[in-house]
Amino acid sequence: MHAYRTHNCAQLTKENVGETVRLSGWVHNKRDHGGVLFVDLRDHYGITQIVADSDSAALPVLEKLKLESVVTIDGTVKARDEVAVNKNLPTGEIEVFAREVEIQSRAEDLPLIVNQAEDYPEETRLKYRFVDLRRERVHANIMLRNRVITSLRQRMIGQGFSEFQTPILGASSPEGARDYLVPSRLHPGRFYALPQAPQMFKQLLMVAGFDRYFQIAPCFRDEDLRADRSPEFYQLDFEMSFVTQEDVFNTIEPVLAGVFEEFSSGKTVTPAGEFPRIPYAEAMLKYGSDKPDLRNPLIISDVTSHFEKSGFGLFEKIVGGGGRVRVIPAPNTHEKSRKFFDEMNDWARREGFAGLGYVTRKGGEFGGPIAKNHGAEGMEALYAELGLGENDGLFFAAGKEKDAAKLAGAARTRVAEELGLVEEDCFKFCWIVDFPMFEYDEDLKRVDFSHNPFSMPQGEMEALETKDPLDILAWQYDIVCNGYELSSGAIRNHKPEIMYKAFEIAGYSREDVDANFSGMIEAFKLGAPPHGGSAPGIDRIVMLLADEPNIREVIAFPMNQRAQDLMMGAPSIVSAKQLRELNIQLSPTAREAVAADDSSEATDMNGTATDRDQKPEG
Repeated sequence: MHAYRTHNCAQLTKENVGETVRLSGWVHNKRDHGGVLFVDLRDHYGITQIVADSDSAALPVLEKLKLESVVTIDGTVKARDEVAVNKNLPTGEIEVFAREVEIQSRAEDLPLIVNQAEDYPEETRLKYRFVDLRRERVHANIMLRNRVITSLRQRMIGQGFSEFQTPILGASSPEGARDYLVPSRLHPGRFYALPQAPQMFKQLLMVAGFDRYFQIAPCFRDEDLRADRSPEFYQLDFEMSFVTQEDVFNTIEPVLAGVFEEFSSGKTVTPAGEFPRIPYAEAMLKYGSDKPDLRNPLIISDVTSHFEKSGFGLFEKIVGGGGRVRVIPAPNTHEKSRKFFDEMNDWARREGFAGLGYVTRKGGEFGGPIAKNHGAEGMEALYAELGLGENDGLFFAAGKEKDAAKLAGAARTRVAEELGLVEEDCFKFCWIVDFPMFEYDEDLKRVDFSHNPFSMPQGEMEALETKDPLDILAWQYDIVCNGYELSSGAIRNHKPEIMYKAFEIAGYSREDVDANFSGMIEAFKLGAPPHGGSAPGIDRIVMLLADEPNIREVIAFPMNQRAQDLMMGAPSIVSAKQLRELNIQLSPTAREAVAADDSSEATDMNGTATDRDQKPEG
C-alpha cells in the first residue's frame, strides 16, 4: 500500500464499498455525535467523510486534533444510509470507517477559518495566503486560472502560433508606465528594467522571421493599484507578420470567444466574428469611455446645439465658452421621487464633479430647474430628437468636452445600475478602433503620443506630413469586455522614416529615437515585415470568468494595494553589504524609513507591538 494514499478524497464511490483504503488530507471539519465522530477529510480533489467510534483506535487521536491538521487514515469503505447520502459530494454515497490514523502535521490556532465563507480583512488573507488558498472559492479561482491558461495556450497553438520566451531583464524605456528597476552589480550605475510588456522583443521576433509568436508573458508596472490592476500581471502576448488589423481581429476573436464560452457557466458570449468595431470618437460620445460596457443599454447624446441660445443661462455660458452638453436618459423614472434625482447630483459632487443636472418627466409634464428655464417648447424639441417618452427623465453633464464626457460616462453607469438596466449573465465584447495618434498635453503644452508610439499612423508618411497631428488616426485598437479593457494592440510602425517622423511630431529628435530605441530602429533598417498583435490580460479574463470584483482574488500570491507582499515581507530591507556590492547609497529619506522599519521589527520581536505596517499590452 502506498505510504500516504490509495485514493484521493474525491475518488471513492459505492463500487469501493468493503475495500481497505488509505487517505491523506487536511481535517476540514469535525462533528461529534456523542461517541461517534464525523470528520470531513479534504485534499486538492475533494472531501471524504471519515467516521470513528469507540471501536476505532483513531477516535481519541482525531478528537484531540485541531482543524487543518494533516493526517493519513487507514479504513474501510462503507455505504452511507440512504437518508445520510450527500448528493453535493462525489463521495456522498460512502464514508470511511477509520481504523488507524497517523498525524503528519498538527495545526495550531488558525488565523482564518477554512471551512466557512466568512469574510476576513485583506491584510489577514494576504499575510496567511497559504491558508486562504485552501478555502473553496479561492482554490477554485486558481484552478480556473490554470484551466483558462491551458485553453488559451492550446487555442493559440491551434491557430499556428509558436510559443517563445522573451527576456525578463531588459532596458528601461522612456515611454509607458514607471519601470521596476534592477541594479547591475557588474555594471555600476546601470540598471535593468523588468518588462512592462515584451513589446520590442516580440516585434524583433517578427523581424527575425518567426511569423506567429505568443507567450503567457509576465509583465511588471510600477503603477498605483486598483481593483483590476496588479504590479505583476500576465498577458496572452502575441504578434503576427504580414497582417492587417482585420487579420488580427479574425485570429484572436475565436480564441477569446472560445475560452469565454468554455468557462462562462452558461452565460452568453459575443460570437467570434461579431465583435462590434466602435471608433474611439464614437465610444467617447455614446458611452463616455473608451472601454464601454455594452450590457448597459443607455446611450449618451450631445445636445450642445439646443443650449446655444437658451433660457438656462449656465448651459448657455458653458456652450459659449466652447464647452459641451451631454445627456443620459433615465427611462421610466416617472415613479421615482425627486430624491432619486437629487441623490444622483450628490453622487456626482462626491466624485469630484460640479454636479449632475436633471429633468424629470411624468405623463408628459417636465420638472426641474433646467426644464423651467429652457422652456417646455425647447424641452419638447430636445426629447423628440432623442426619441424619449413622456415618462423618461434626463441627466445633464456640461463642461469642457473631456470633463463632460467623463461625467456622462460615469453617470451612464450609475443610472443603469440604479435602475437595474445592466444585462446579466452575458459577456459582451467589442473592439475600440481608430484611436488618435497624438493628443495635446495641457501640462507640457505640446503634442504627444496619445497611446502607443509604435503604432502605424493611418495614411502613413503622407498623413504625418500633410495633416494636423490631432486629426491623425492610428492603426491602434483595444479589446473590451463588460467595461474592462482586456488589452491594447496595434499594427506596428515598421518603417524607420515614418517612425522618425512620428517621434519628431511628439518632440523627439532622430538622435533621441536612435538612443532610446536603438535595437528596434536598427532592426527595421535591415528588413522588417508589416506586423501587428495584441496582449489580452489573463488576470482580467479570469477575474471576469470567476465573477470576482478584484483581480487579487484570481492571483495565487497577490500584493496588497500598496504593492506589498505581506506573506513574504516584500519589498524588504537589504543589508549594507548588498547595497555596497550594487554601488547604491540610500537617500536620507530612505535611511530614515529603513531605520523606522528596523525599530518596528525589533519591537515586534519583543512582543510589545503589532507586526510591521503592512493599460496592458504588448
